[in-house]
Amino acid sequence: MPKPKAGKAKFVSLTPTAGLICQCCDPRLNVFTRRMNAATSRRAVLCGGAASLASAALPARAQAGATKAVLFENVRVFDGTSDQLSPPSNVLVSGNIIRTISTAPIPLPPGEDTRVIRGNGRTLMPGLIDAHTHIMFETLSQVAILTGDIGFVNVAAVKAANDMLMRGFTSIRDMGGPVFGLKRGIDAGIVPGPRIWPAGAFISQSGGHGDFRLPNDLPARPGDYTYSERVGGAAIADSPDLVRLRAREQLALGASQIKLMAGGGVASIYDPLDVTQYTVPELRAAVEAAENWGTYAAVHAYTPRAVRQALEAGVRCLEHGQLLDEPTAALMAEKNIWWSLQPFLDDRPSPYPEGSSNRAKQLAMYRGTDTAYGLAAKYSIRTAWGTDTLFEPEIAAIRGWQLTKMTRWYSAAEVLRMGTSVNAELLALSGPRSPYTGTLGVVKEGALADLLLAEGDPIANIRLIEEPERNLKIVMKDGVIHKDAV
Repeated sequence: MPKPKAGKAKFVSLTPTAGLICQCCDPRLNVFTRRMNAATSRRAVLCGGAASLASAALPARAQAGATKAVLFENVRVFDGTSDQLSPPSNVLVSGNIIRTISTAPIPLPPGEDTRVIRGNGRTLMPGLIDAHTHIMFETLSQVAILTGDIGFVNVAAVKAANDMLMRGFTSIRDMGGPVFGLKRGIDAGIVPGPRIWPAGAFISQSGGHGDFRLPNDLPARPGDYTYSERVGGAAIADSPDLVRLRAREQLALGASQIKLMAGGGVASIYDPLDVTQYTVPELRAAVEAAENWGTYAAVHAYTPRAVRQALEAGVRCLEHGQLLDEPTAALMAEKNIWWSLQPFLDDRPSPYPEGSSNRAKQLAMYRGTDTAYGLAAKYSIRTAWGTDTLFEPEIAAIRGWQLTKMTRWYSAAEVLRMGTSVNAELLALSGPRSPYTGTLGVVKEGALADLLLAEGDPIANIRLIEEPERNLKIVMKDGVIHKDAV
């Protein structure tokens, strides 16, 4: 057996090659092992939270616009919190951090490869954040998702992630679906896409909003898992102990928050919109599991009874809630609960046939949207914005429109704040389970460099966000330019 060449070992591949010493003695494997011991934790290896294993074994693909530093000259800044743009300013990005913001000229950093981008008065703003997505389920029909190969679903999600980033959405909070693999691929630099705060499989009772079994699958056979469960899309649990187990499994896989189905829903086939799902002990089991991991549980719910039960269990964020009444909204304000609300209106074609039970539920929910936003404003409830697009590629393609339509209830500046700094505050609710460190949703010194260079003033004309292909000239995520149309 030939001896390895002298000198420092360099990791190339772990694929066996004829003539090499055995793999366990291969110096390249030793280098790889030391790197893993130094750079990864058990949680990162298991769930890909930091994607260290993937990035070590597969080289990250450099993006076309990657440089060590970027200097934006002569831009007006929407900082994510203000009501107006800044005076003409200059912004220096070094690595993945916003280093300097100044109205005076900024000298090029010595010793760094710096790209200078002349803004010519364009607007520099934070990357947009969608606080309620299901990226695995957005761009395929419900039938395709429930009957298709999971590999096909993953391929569609990879494209959806790239499209989302190109439209200016640099971060998302995914509230249910088998998204851990996609997140890992994005974080490793294998494919482009937004930062993802994953909930993993949504947890549902039998017959609840997360139960997509066919009627002939019931009664369920003991120990038999549904297709959605096998691929990590849903987790059916019908007791406090099982809810606790399923929540712990999602946290072990890398969930940044837990998602529970606490009431009826539109897309599901069994449950009327008004039903209350789970009991307080069952909900509390998931809340405790999340709290023990330093994060929180959120619930899908529409009605006062479902929401009040969730609040009693200690849930910290409500998703939807279009059918709430005033006393329940006041209770949410008293308990300082987040309200992740979506601007659902009957303003686009529906995927559900007219006259179907799903369409009837959808219309009932739509009728409560104006009231819900009014209650959120009246009681100053912390309100996040999200799209919650399911099975509708046409709607996923106009995500910016889903944000701009919020001007029905808010000023343009308020809408932009909600889509940036406010949603970033909700992401931060994950605490130590947040998969990324650093400040998002703002343009300020020391924040992460997730930035958009927009043609025009989005405060004066927020609708420019509806045409990202034309109006977004630069899309930067983590200091890397993914779209360059300057």
